[in-house]
Amino acid sequence: PLREELRGGRMLLALAPRAAPDGASSEPPAELAPWEEVQIPRGRGAGTLSGTWFPAREPRGGVLLVHPWVPWGRAYFHRRGRIETLRAAGFHALAFDLPGFGGSGPPAGFFDRDVADALTFLAERAAGLPLAVWGISAGGYWAHMVLSARPGVTAAVFEDVSPHLIEWAWRLAPWGRPFYLLYRWLLPRAYRFLDVRRHAPALRVERTAYVSGADDRAIRPGETRALATASGGRCLVVDGAGHLDSIRLANAEVLELAMDTLLPQPSSLVS
Repeated sequence: PLREELRGGRMLLALAPRAAPDGASSEPPAELAPWEEVQIPRGRGAGTLSGTWFPAREPRGGVLLVHPWVPWGRAYFHRRGRIETLRAAGFHALAFDLPGFGGSGPPAGFFDRDVADALTFLAERAAGLPLAVWGISAGGYWAHMVLSARPGVTAAVFEDVSPHLIEWAWRLAPWGRPFYLLYRWLLPRAYRFLDVRRHAPALRVERTAYVSGADDRAIRPGETRALATASGGRCLVVDGAGHLDSIRLANAEVLELAMDTLLPQPSSLVS
């Protein structure tokens, strides 16, 4: 119910790290030109989301990039070659700031609604083309709720996604455990909704891939493999990598798996 969602969203934000410093995300570097700043309408009269549109020269699809919970928001994608690799393969890319980051408006409920709004915007910009989602950590987490209910997306790539946000916090910030128990007791339906293990088997996409680090303090390799199995997708666990480290330590392997997932041809990559 919306009342429980709003209450649950406020409680999640109460102990969450501060979303971002004042000001919008930094401009993309020159090597990512051409690009266009866009404003994405939000539902429920909640204002807009700030985004960057990276057009492909000969498009074959569009990919929504959903950033992790890091201060620089959508600018997270300015490094590590994701946008360049997508463009080279013929994909438009749309990166946007989640609520509370960059130039986007404040949070209003759970973030899956904002991922859905951005996906609607991408569908309009890339009309008639196949759509995909590439979500990192919190971005991939909230994308699960959208993709388990919404058709029309052909592929999804997830990096460093926890099976449950409260369980992730339980391991990473044990000082908050009384709060987490209170959350589960006061908001049982919201707690169940936040369990990605309930959404992964119902993802309405043709192809999925999951990536995580073997040394992630809050996401165990077996959990990543279980999500991949539940969604019928593939999995890459990078030895020696912590949270958000896989793309740095195994850049080529992560990008290869992503492209093999986004493109329809069979892959030779086994993990």
